[in-house]
Amino acid sequence: MTYRVCFVCTGNICRSPMAESVFRARVADAGLERLVEVDSAGTGDWHEGENADPRTLSVLERHGYALDHTARRFEPSWFARLDLVIALDSGHLKALRLLAPTREDAAKVRLLRSYDPAAEGDLNVPDPYYGGQGGFEECLEMVEEASVGLLAAVRHDVEGRLT
Repeated sequence: MTYRVCFVCTGNICRSPMAESVFRARVADAGLERLVEVDSAGTGDWHEGENADPRTLSVLERHGYALDHTARRFEPSWFARLDLVIALDSGHLKALRLLAPTREDAAKVRLLRSYDPAAEGDLNVPDPYYGGQGGFEECLEMVEEASVGLLAAVRHDVEGRLT
């Protein structure tokens, strides 16, 4: 049975595709690619059908990550097939929980940085869209750090299903 994770930001062109790419690589490195499916979406449809922001693609490429991406909007019906919905900031967390059809679905929504034990206080991954390249680098660093803990949690859930 496949375990499904979806990362969600605002327009699905910066933070969530970056998180999707990084986490997909972590899943592959862990040998879990046949058990874990990774995806991303946005809370809005502003960039639907577009590729990721060129700055996102540039940062990912420089750090050895691959991304084949088309932006899309998160749909409430997806909760039924997803195991975990990862919000990139508290605004996304609130919006996604409001979209959730049931309490159980709302409980599937978590902040990415909640998986980073070194993260203190503000657990938001700041939106780099209106800034320079440095914001994209900072975003990648936060995503990479949180992905370690997220992978451990997902591995635990997947192993629990196999026993």
